[in-house]
Amino acid sequence: MSDSDSEGGVPLIEAEFDVTANSKKRKAEADVEGGIDSKKEKKKAKRKLKKQTKAKNIDEDDLDQELGVNHAFERMDGQLVADYVNARTRLYGKDLSSVELEDKFIPARTVYDSTSFNDPRKLDNLPVFLKKQFGDLKATPNKPTGAPHTIVVTASGIRAADVCRSLKAGLPKQGVKDAKVEKLFAKHLKLADQVASLKRNRVDYGVGTPDRLSALLDEKALSTANLKRVVVDVSYIDQKKRGILDMKDLHEPLIKLLLRKEFLGEDKEAGDELFVFY
Repeated sequence: MSDSDSEGGVPLIEAEFDVTANSKKRKAEADVEGGIDSKKEKKKAKRKLKKQTKAKNIDEDDLDQELGVNHAFERMDGQLVADYVNARTRLYGKDLSSVELEDKFIPARTVYDSTSFNDPRKLDNLPVFLKKQFGDLKATPNKPTGAPHTIVVTASGIRAADVCRSLKAGLPKQGVKDAKVEKLFAKHLKLADQVASLKRNRVDYGVGTPDRLSALLDEKALSTANLKRVVVDVSYIDQKKRGILDMKDLHEPLIKLLLRKEFLGEDKEAGDELFVFY
């Protein structure tokens, strides 16, 4: 995970307001309008002010540094997850128009509601989570190659490697035998080698980072022919209590990946409950 602290770095949860916000806002708007002549500039300044008043830090009690887990996602249904993700997109897209921002929002219908899983969303519980939520997790057929039924998106190559080990160790304990887990991240792994491997082998689980997964889709090596879910490793937090949504340089490639036509279709009408935020 990047150590960059620019843009974000503090989890958000929902819109809340100071009891004195309205009077403060009116005063700030008056100050803004006093120095701006253009109506367009006034509107832009008001939007910026509104965004600044909306952000509220996530409850510190939800950030479990010992487990490396943000527990807030355990209570979020599909709509709340979409709202959270889109709030982050809005935060990082301060220079974008409202139309440009809307093009980067994920629809709530694409987010699977996993609130029925009550255990902490730590790494060791991922195989248990997949089994309880999605049943027998049947292996993919030999053809087409490079077409997993599950893609797992992580914040870094190191984290992806940890996820691969967890799946390989944990899935057999859940009765899932001979699961083919493919490492799809950039750390010490060449793109050309991964392309060759995907074109040659059957895959059940593809685990990687947003940029590398996008590159493999571009190369048409990673297929979505068997795809049933895209799991986003969203609950994981690092030592600075940041997750994949809490830094602009991780959030933006993630959103770019999730909005690809391979997942949502050309008209962005497909992908119902495809995204699973773990």
